Amino acid sequence: MRPLRSAEVIAVGSELLTASRLDTNSLFLADRLRAIGILLRTKAVVGDRADDLDAVLRAALGRSDLVVLTGGLGPTDDDLTRTVVAAALKRPLHEDTAISELIRERFARRALTMPEINRRQAMVPEGATVLPNAHGTAPGLYLEAGEHVVVLLPGPPRELEPMFDAVVRDHLRARTAGTRVYTRIVRVFGRSESHTEEAVRPFYAPWASMALPIEVTILAARGAIDLHLTVNARDETEADEVLVPAVRQVVEAIGDDVYSDDGEAIEQVLARQVTTRGWRIGVAESCTGGLIAKRLTDFPGSSAFVEGGVVSYSNAMKTRLLGVPEALLAAHGAVSEPVAEAMADGIRARSSAEVGIAVTGIAGPDGGTADKPVGTVVFAVVTPDARVVRTRTYPSFGRELVRDVASHAALDMARRLIAGLRVP
Repeated sequence: MRPLRSAEVIAVGSELLTASRLDTNSLFLADRLRAIGILLRTKAVVGDRADDLDAVLRAALGRSDLVVLTGGLGPTDDDLTRTVVAAALKRPLHEDTAISELIRERFARRALTMPEINRRQAMVPEGATVLPNAHGTAPGLYLEAGEHVVVLLPGPPRELEPMFDAVVRDHLRARTAGTRVYTRIVRVFGRSESHTEEAVRPFYAPWASMALPIEVTILAARGAIDLHLTVNARDETEADEVLVPAVRQVVEAIGDDVYSDDGEAIEQVLARQVTTRGWRIGVAESCTGGLIAKRLTDFPGSSAFVEGGVVSYSNAMKTRLLGVPEALLAAHGAVSEPVAEAMADGIRARSSAEVGIAVTGIAGPDGGTADKPVGTVVFAVVTPDARVVRTRTYPSFGRELVRDVASHAALDMARRLIAGLRVP
């Protein structure tokens, strides 16, 4: 039998098509399936319409080894998953009286009589394995249809998650190739998604033709780019035999814009740089409102390298807390390279930190001018060995994204300066 390598999740329920209910089951399933070597290829949300569900199910069966349907296993007329799956697979439904009796007993324990409509939850497609539900009335179902596997799971996470871990995972593991999914993440800042793609595209064909093919996914977030290199392998040693050389190729192609070749966050990279030197960081922020300090202290152990920070929005606070001369503010304005540099020097002097990082800018949505439009951000980083001051403009980003990207850019500038790299 062909091993299971790819999967699709179909979340069933019209409520999931509204703003009030999110499909979180697919995230859980993606993680669990990856751990046993099955990659989630597609996920879909379908309302309570039999024809829509039938179309999505048939398409999924045409391209993936495993299809997992969540929800639609209740007792009411709009719970259609069993019926649609049985029809698509040409499996007649029959009542499993053992399930009916379990449901009756569940109601009886609460001094209730089971409504007759709950018998629908005992309807089982021919050849299906019933998956017990210790936390609800709807059992799950496991079906093998030729080379495909179809699994039906209840929608509530408190029922689905323990059912998958206790019952489904072992069924699926028996049908895999004995592998699991391994991923290396290369993180990039300083170039666009398209420029990143352009640099690594020549590797795609050779990687895809290897005995252990590498799949590549490029993701953009906070102005940074993540490259996920993924293989199915028997163990980590086998995975590293192909992933380590591939990561090396990516780093050589992209150069200094790579800040991590093993998925580390920029904050962790910078933390390692400064702690290796016995340095500490002080942060002076205006437009980022403390976001840089937050990111530096989001993980345990940050007290070892973070001295502290100042959020100084007003000119008066820049002068009082950071020592920025009033004359400098009057001559150049708060959003200027001289002021940013004075802020970085000020936080170093007042905190005794070796590394001073300063950011001042106009996050918007208003406050911009012709010379300094909304999205203008000025950065300064000062260390015992060097200093850099840069102005960047992030037009049309919106306030939240300007702040996010600016916080990442400030940390990346510090990384480059400490490493002795060119700061663009």
